Amino acid sequence: MKQTSRIKSLVLMGLTMLISFGVLAQHEEHGTNNEELHTEKAEVQEFNPVKTIMDHIKDANEWHIITLDEESTHPQHVSVSLPVIIYDEEGLKVFMSSKIAHGHEHQGYTMVDGSVVSVDGKKKADMFDVVKGELSTKKLFYDLSITKNVTTLILLLVILFLVMMKVANNYKKDLVPRGTAKFLEPIIVFVRDDIAKPNIDAKYVNKFMPFLLSVFFFVWFANMMGLVPFMPFGANVTGNIAVTFVLALITMIIVNVNGNKGYWQHMLWMPGVPVPVKLLLAPIELVGVVAKPFALMIRLFANIMAGHIVVLSLIGIIFIFKSVGGAFMAIPLALFISVLEILVAFLQAFVFTMLAALFIGTSTAEAHH
Repeated sequence: MKQTSRIKSLVLMGLTMLISFGVLAQHEEHGTNNEELHTEKAEVQEFNPVKTIMDHIKDANEWHIITLDEESTHPQHVSVSLPVIIYDEEGLKVFMSSKIAHGHEHQGYTMVDGSVVSVDGKKKADMFDVVKGELSTKKLFYDLSITKNVTTLILLLVILFLVMMKVANNYKKDLVPRGTAKFLEPIIVFVRDDIAKPNIDAKYVNKFMPFLLSVFFFVWFANMMGLVPFMPFGANVTGNIAVTFVLALITMIIVNVNGNKGYWQHMLWMPGVPVPVKLLLAPIELVGVVAKPFALMIRLFANIMAGHIVVLSLIGIIFIFKSVGGAFMAIPLALFISVLEILVAFLQAFVFTMLAALFIGTSTAEAHH
């Protein structure tokens, strides 16, 4: 009990430090170097659904909440500032995103559409610039900032840790599940009996269960957190291809590292197959090593991203038509899709875990001739 209390205290302390980084701030636009950004009269901008949707689903270096008095020359932006960590030729630079938000400049950087860029407006050079020999024309810097998605990932890991620790402590005291363990036990048994056992050899099930459970609950919790429309949730974590790429990469490594002799033999030099056919099939099978996790990455990313876009598009109908009729049409549809997204959140976690188990089972299956 004392150890659990200490762990909870450390977690709460970490959350307090994290919240202190993201101090709620109101940024008033003033004093920028670009005078053309401010006009004497406020200009009413037309609603741009594409930009609005993309701003909501993409990652950002601040957590924007609301803009007050938007039509005035000096609107106030209520947002949570996040740490910006930049490494360039001048060294390491650390400051809060409030210093570069809404047209402000600090230490040679500003923020454009929620992303950190150098003051000259050019983003960091990519590999194409290096190949073309254009690296010297752009300022190269490495953005290691704690973004909105990173903050949500940290919060997600804390939630998963606390939940799983509570479940584990329950079974240490009593095998009868109570509270959180009572709720999660059917899901854990479902992953074991309906995902792991049908796809993986019985003697390897316990070996891979920790990975499968971690993937399932990570994807499920991340999907559910993305459906909550207010801070500190609402970030599009699993709709970020970088996150799904890492999940797919870990799966690919586990599958191929644990692949047995029969797995590699059937991939590189199939037994009982003519040599010309072997030479033809071996490259195709090698492509499959990358193609299978690639499919995992794209499937999760595309489905979660599409769900968010559909909901935001339906809400955008209200502002496009600017009428009560548009609201009567959009709100029920958006509510229906949102409820459907709750099912999709679980379904995508199931599909990702099931395919991961299938690939693991294929690589560890004993050869039968």
